[in-house]
Amino acid sequence: MDGRGRAYDNIFVERLWRTIKYEDIYIKEYASVLELQKGLEVYLWLYNYERPHQGLGYRTPAEIYNMNRKSAGIPLEAHLKYIDSWSSK
Repeated sequence: MDGRGRAYDNIFVERLWRTIKYEDIYIKEYASVLELQKGLEVYLWLYNYERPHQGLGYRTPAEIYNMNRKSAGIPLEAHLKYIDSWSSK
């Protein structure tokens, strides 16, 4: 791991795992791995298809994914510029 900006490469994934832990795992305290797996399936469905996200204009990730970029209102170029700004720090 000697690439420039490596600390920022996983920032989005780390934020997702933090959200999952604080909104589901820590609250429910699963007793077994099987319960955890089923609980995560339910939570990820909620996260992707039912829970609106502020950063997506109060839309779900599934809505954004299924829309074309132009109608979503989030231009790809702006998103990539944002990611690059984190990588260059």
